[in-house]
Amino acid sequence: MVRTAISQSPTTGAVPVQAPRRPVRALFWRLFLINGSLFAAGTLLLAFSPVTVSSPVLLTEIPVLIVGLALILAANAALVRASLSPVADLATVMQRAELLRTDNRAEEGGNGEFEHLVRTFNEMLDRLEAEHTESSAHALAGQEGERERIARELHDEIGQSLTVALLSLKRVVDRAPASLREEVLVAQEAVRTSLDEVGQVAQRLRPGVLADLGLLAALTELCATFSRTSGIALDRDLDPEIDGLSSEVELVLYRVAQEGLTNVARHSGAARASLTLTGGSDGITLSIVDDGHGGAYTEGAGIRGMRERARLIGATLSVGPAQGGGTEVRLFVPDQRRAG
Repeated sequence: MVRTAISQSPTTGAVPVQAPRRPVRALFWRLFLINGSLFAAGTLLLAFSPVTVSSPVLLTEIPVLIVGLALILAANAALVRASLSPVADLATVMQRAELLRTDNRAEEGGNGEFEHLVRTFNEMLDRLEAEHTESSAHALAGQEGERERIARELHDEIGQSLTVALLSLKRVVDRAPASLREEVLVAQEAVRTSLDEVGQVAQRLRPGVLADLGLLAALTELCATFSRTSGIALDRDLDPEIDGLSSEVELVLYRVAQEGLTNVARHSGAARASLTLTGGSDGITLSIVDDGHGGAYTEGAGIRGMRERARLIGATLSVGPAQGGGTEVRLFVPDQRRAG
């Protein structure tokens, strides 16, 4: 029977808390029975066997007592170890458990009390992952909304102000004396460069082409911008048959590709990279491969952000060494076209 304990809080009052005493009590009785059985067996062996112990103990009887004690201790250790082995497995899973990886689950099985403990732990991970996914969805939705707002302000306010300044400078250039024309041209070029940079920042924050023309056009533009700004040769292979995706799936694919290419430009030291988007009967695969230095990598905010986005649509993200060197980022999205 599971008892219900009442914990009193100064702010919330009485709160029912489930006290899982049954597994602890069952573990106590299991260990008690193991040791009790061994002691009973030892007692019966001494009572009904021809072995006798003198008083005082003779030297020839000491080896017999030592062997008997060793057998009892060995049997006790083996039985207790077998009973507690699920705890070691559970501790191993606890050490490697991460909310962004759904494959970290303890294997259910064994005796009743430990099966209940393992199942409770797995259920706790399920609840935590569900809550984490929900909070991540709200956070990413807010992030996308904030990006859209900033991009709109950059385009509508700062972009227009720079455009007015550029047109004004053009009129100034036409009227400026020869001694000032060179300086005004420099200022005009600086404003034009700033206007282009503002447009690029707004485009990265809110890819309007994704909403207007779709995923393939947005990825094509992203790849062209990456090659132009980074100087890294990029091979692009996009499956033209991929269509009918939901807006959420398209946004995740675009953001993962964007972050993956950004990591290539910042950290890989690569001379060439490739971006591949393929579709099949089981789902869609996005792959970004570079020929950089590769090796061990640390999951920073960028990769964790990609994992969170992948979880929102039920996709899996893997980051590891590529064939022939370098690094590969692979996102697999189960078949979403019918759902989308």
